[in-house]
Amino acid sequence: MADGTGPGRVTPSGVVLAALLLVLIIASLYFFIAQPFWFPVLASEHGARIDSLFDAVLVVTGIAFVLVQGALGFFVARYGGNGREHAAYWHDNPRVEAILLIITAVILTVLVFMGQRVWASIYFSDLPENATIIQITGEQFFWNFHYPGADGQFGRTDPKLITSTNNIGIDRSDPIAKDDVVSVGVMHVPVGKPVRVRLRSKDVIHSFFLPNFRVKQDAVPGMGIEVWFTPTRPGQYEIACAELCGLGHYRMKAALTVDESDAKYNEWLKMAFEQQ
Repeated sequence: MADGTGPGRVTPSGVVLAALLLVLIIASLYFFIAQPFWFPVLASEHGARIDSLFDAVLVVTGIAFVLVQGALGFFVARYGGNGREHAAYWHDNPRVEAILLIITAVILTVLVFMGQRVWASIYFSDLPENATIIQITGEQFFWNFHYPGADGQFGRTDPKLITSTNNIGIDRSDPIAKDDVVSVGVMHVPVGKPVRVRLRSKDVIHSFFLPNFRVKQDAVPGMGIEVWFTPTRPGQYEIACAELCGLGHYRMKAALTVDESDAKYNEWLKMAFEQQ
């Protein structure tokens, strides 16, 4: 087969390589089907749509992977040479290339539209009106969380007022700001209620990342960017920075607690206000 005139032959080395490819296929299928460890436990409402899209992409690419690696293993095992043949050349097949191109284009187009649909449902839908609103400011190398008080309004902030004990420059002389709560490295939200997050940065680009909630959004200096999610599972979760933001990037994490009720959430707010 190597010189284009014979059917090729089965060789021990080809069979061994084909067997290794078979093991690779089986192991890959096992780890991606029986052991889906790449995602942490889902804890948000919209995250199910993201996971479904991921599964669809994984199935399509998985089928392509099995077909390509299987074909490679078959040809390696079936058409071996004895080291004395010469490689043969034949012209391309426009019909086969056109079929493969069309099939690939259709599949990718469908996946793109599926992705745009999920993206639009998250970023271009109407913001919930009854949401818990939190202003988050990233800086090297921690997160600041600013909550409105009982009046539901955020007090005035001014960069000139930023000190070692006033990280976001909140103006405590502002009557509206007197009941505001500011915490560092600790975030609380109530379960089952939408959360609107307003992201800012004091220095460089950070990335607000909630793996369990399938939320990841950059915080850009000079911009206020808003994202929202609805927590569905009480518990404690990690907040990470998914952007390399400096030498201390590894330290930039915080703790998110999803309280089991509004009463627990309000209790924490009261305690945090008394401690600041």
